[in-house]
Amino acid sequence: MGDPAYGEYLSSECVTCHQADGSDKGIPSITGWPVEDFVRAMHAYKQKLRPHPVMQMMAGRLSDEEIAALAAYFNGVR
Repeated sequence: MGDPAYGEYLSSECVTCHQADGSDKGIPSITGWPVEDFVRAMHAYKQKLRPHPVMQMMAGRLSDEEIAALAAYFNGVR
């Protein structure tokens, strides 16, 4: 389980591209995602199984604890 407060702290980089309000303006929304789906997607980027150079770089810098925290935070954002 991730710490949503820590995820909120980390989220500033995410919302430079992803919309904090959950809208999809060419970049997919990450708010309200099930925690498991978010974690699975981030690990797939980290392992370069999902193709997107920017997301691979961003995920590659995150620890498991940070990914869990972001998943917990964005799951609760509506």
